Amino acid sequence: MQNRIDKLFEEKRGNILSIFITGGFPKLNGTLELIKALNTADMIEIGIPFSDPLADGETIQQSSQQALDNGMNLSLLFEQLKGLRAITEKPVLLMGYLNSVINYGIDKFYGDCHATGIDGVILPDLPLQEYINEHKQYAEMYNVHAVFLISPATCAKRIQQIDALSKGFVYLVSSNSTTGQIAIGFEQISALVSSLSLKNPILIGFGIKDAQTFMAATQIANGVIIGSEYLRRIKDSTEFATDTEKFINEIKLQKHDHSISQ
Repeated sequence: MQNRIDKLFEEKRGNILSIFITGGFPKLNGTLELIKALNTADMIEIGIPFSDPLADGETIQQSSQQALDNGMNLSLLFEQLKGLRAITEKPVLLMGYLNSVINYGIDKFYGDCHATGIDGVILPDLPLQEYINEHKQYAEMYNVHAVFLISPATCAKRIQQIDALSKGFVYLVSSNSTTGQIAIGFEQISALVSSLSLKNPILIGFGIKDAQTFMAATQIANGVIIGSEYLRRIKDSTEFATDTEKFINEIKLQKHDHSISQ
């Protein structure tokens, strides 16, 4: 079966919107409900809650801690995701930290990704050589794409290595900060992307939060990843579907009339 990430980029090369959620946030059993609400996004990333998410800013750190406090763990997340493909055919990735995968079991992790319909994984702290030695055989066996990160500080040689190993797309971190922290230097990002010749599409993450940053980033790369701003929006939401539709419409500058005629 063709990986859904590949299928997406075959059908749509630009203006890709991927939304990040944290599994078990804001409520323990709300993960599938949120995924169903994200039917107008192009792709979905599910964060595996972790006690020390080093690449993440305050908002995602807090969401991760709340999810852990709610009782979420990787085993429970996979149990919940057994219902994933009954509600969406969007590409879905898991994003987390290496310690969670090692504790779960590397073979078992990729096998359960396949069994639940997960299309890719993003592990920011996974060294390339360790991926080759310990993960690659399982990722390929179970058709789970491994996505790696680059940044404006990544040297050209390493970018080529990352592009060669990545499947699906390359995740371009907009700055050397953590998620949701600082303004993006789009001129620098544009210069970097213009200098690259990669086999993979590029999605930009960290700091994308509104229509302005969405439009600026999608003029440079194939699409964006939004996490912190969406998590802020749904933190206290009681209507995931309505609030999610409103958020995505704002990002894409779409306006719909939801008024009810009397």
